[in-house]
Amino acid sequence: MTAKGKVFKYGDNVDTDVIIPARYLNTSEADELAKFCMIDIDDTFVNRVQKGDIIVAGKNFGCGSSREHAPVAIKASGISCVIAPTFARIFYRNAINIGLPILECEEASKAIEAGQSVEVDFDKGIIYNLTKNEQYQAQPFPEFMQKIMSANGLIEYIKNSEEK
Repeated sequence: MTAKGKVFKYGDNVDTDVIIPARYLNTSEADELAKFCMIDIDDTFVNRVQKGDIIVAGKNFGCGSSREHAPVAIKASGISCVIAPTFARIFYRNAINIGLPILECEEASKAIEAGQSVEVDFDKGIIYNLTKNEQYQAQPFPEFMQKIMSANGLIEYIKNSEEK
């Protein structure tokens, strides 16, 4: 599984209230949530993001409340992957549950800048900075977690497993 896109860059401690502010939580529809993704930290995000783009951020991405709406909004906006040195644990688990690929890699987080082109090989955990012709090694997900992501989340993974 791979992802390729342009980078949106954010700092440390991007919390779920910034990813999708509480005032927009009157729906759980992914497409509606995507319209307000990152609005309080980057009000141009929703107009610039393209399918396949990638978020690179600092430490503790997804901290704050445990709402699943945050990774749902990110994924529905078109983001194909989030790269950060560390993630809040509940965001990490919620991202996996809904099939949003995330990778922990401090080196990539520091080296990659906004607007650069990046490609990610999830099977190997390699992040390629196509703009700078550099690569960084993240810890790849175990095979079963890759299967969850490939199935578009835990629910679909379970459904597919039960059908076999």
